[in-house]
Amino acid sequence: MGVIARYREHLPVGPETPEVDLNEGSTPLVPSRNIAGALGLKRLFFKYEGLNPTGSFKDRGMVVAVAKALERGSRVFICASTGNTSASMAAYAARTGARAIVVVPSGEIALNKLSQALMYGAKVIALKGNFDTALETVRDLSTNYPVALMNSVNPNRIEGQKTAAFEIVDELGDAPDYLVLPVGNAGNITAYWKGFREYRAAGRATCLPRMVGAQAEGAAPIVQGHPVANPMTVASAIRIGNPASWEGATSARDESGGMIAAVTDTEILSAQIRLANTEGLFAEPASAAPLALLFRLVREGKIDKDATTVVVLTGSGLKDPDAALKNVQPPIELDGDARALAKVLKL
Repeated sequence: MGVIARYREHLPVGPETPEVDLNEGSTPLVPSRNIAGALGLKRLFFKYEGLNPTGSFKDRGMVVAVAKALERGSRVFICASTGNTSASMAAYAARTGARAIVVVPSGEIALNKLSQALMYGAKVIALKGNFDTALETVRDLSTNYPVALMNSVNPNRIEGQKTAAFEIVDELGDAPDYLVLPVGNAGNITAYWKGFREYRAAGRATCLPRMVGAQAEGAAPIVQGHPVANPMTVASAIRIGNPASWEGATSARDESGGMIAAVTDTEILSAQIRLANTEGLFAEPASAAPLALLFRLVREGKIDKDATTVVVLTGSGLKDPDAALKNVQPPIELDGDARALAKVLKL
């Protein structure tokens, strides 16, 4: 059962909205078994969105955006993407028989993500410039031609993505004290905050979390207070210099009493490896940014250790394995028998 079927009463859908799903959502809220203890945190959970159908949280919003576009009669979808949005849009286009057009910044997208869009049958255009240039171009195109824009500026994307907040409350019994997540184009922090507020208004939650967003140091426009012309970070999913949902992100931060801060690529990659090595969760670099920020906030004494904290892992590590593989030991090549193997392994 997908998010539309599960949360129909909280979504902008009606009798004329087509039934669309890939059984997205219902991703696990995994309790920390090792990192929490190492940090002295009483309750730490990981919302593992990498188990959505195309490997990222984007599927939640995309299913609603696609359903509403089909309801309006649209059969051609377009998006600018650093990878995850393109994979998601292309999958749902394939599922519904629509046409998908993906515009990516040339040379700035993980090959694994690009391969998904291509395999789902999308027409992929690599445009010179960064993500912000690509987004500006597709927004202009969708204004003047009969194509449906499927980036997070589409409000139906935010509507679908808010269902992750619903799932967290449904499982915990209330909202957590802190929600820590990556901030790139800023649609997700906007959506989570919307979801938590709506669930509290409906009487499904009694409290609201502090929203804590993590940007990469080389792509931290919200932290710096101005757009970044040439964003640079190993975390390609948040390599965005001028977030489309900037205002939503700052509202979530300010209204919740939270923060948005930047972490270095070194911190991101270290957190990614530690998460995989100690919790068995392989997440893409962007997903490790909030964990890296949590490490720092704990060191600085800025997190209540008795609180309930949820870290959102937005995408699977299989989306962008190259960055991780550069920081782990390669396979050992061996020509020998069991005794030689035992010697190498120091058994």
